[in-house]
Amino acid sequence: MSDWTIAGKTVLVTGATNGVGLAAAQEFARRGADVVLVGRSAGRGEAALAAVRAAGAAGNHAFLRADFSLMGEVRAAADAFLASGRPLHVLVNNAGVMNAERRLSDDGFEEMFAVNHLAHFLLTCRLLPLLQQAAPARIVHVASNAHHFCKEMRWDDLALANGYAAFPAYGHSKLANILFSNELARRFAGSGIVSNAMHPGGVATGIGKNNGVVARVATAIAKPFMRTPRKGAETAVWLAAEADAGSNGGYFIDRKPVTPRPWARDPDAARRLWETSEQLLTRWSNP
Repeated sequence: MSDWTIAGKTVLVTGATNGVGLAAAQEFARRGADVVLVGRSAGRGEAALAAVRAAGAAGNHAFLRADFSLMGEVRAAADAFLASGRPLHVLVNNAGVMNAERRLSDDGFEEMFAVNHLAHFLLTCRLLPLLQQAAPARIVHVASNAHHFCKEMRWDDLALANGYAAFPAYGHSKLANILFSNELARRFAGSGIVSNAMHPGGVATGIGKNNGVVARVATAIAKPFMRTPRKGAETAVWLAAEADAGSNGGYFIDRKPVTPRPWARDPDAARRLWETSEQLLTRWSNP
């Protein structure tokens, strides 16, 4: 039985102004953690911070603004956290976007790959020294069974310029989440840092709200059959706050280990993704 407790620890949650991220942040606050929320809207950030403070008023909670489609803003948020002098015990990589049509970020990356993977890779790597100092520490990646739709990383076309389709493109970024989690677990095995990925289920959030009228109507029809954000956050909270530290490099659904698709378990792909991500982010990664 693990003696791990999240009370008194510092937890950073990305995409924390609504949906699964906000629900997880509120639960961490209820359990006595100090929660740092990251989101792209200052207005929504202040509202989310108020909700988190209401859930756990005694905590030292804060908000950092960053648009995760812009790597310069991700680096600035990471550096602001480093400069704060706070420890970091838990990192929840939750921010995400789903686009029906192909979009490029201002940095030139396919937007879902940028927001869902590259931003979290950059943030995590810059904060790893703090996680090492605070060990035992945990990293939780909010991935998805959408990785079923993408059987390999498109190494020669990461911008998805050829043959874009929404679900495989989203699955491409979610496959990256799982491979990144696995490679983190491998590289830091025995360090006191554990890394796990999870699938939140179909959750009624605003992730696809910018996809046009048809997508909004379809979401409205499906919403009564979808999970609440609080239900979707349960496994992320469990991995961060309760699961035994022996769980490392796993993939979880409803607090149970599940075997992801073979292409999400490929160690060579995981290593290559790490190295490729480092190369793509060179201009934002230098000291």
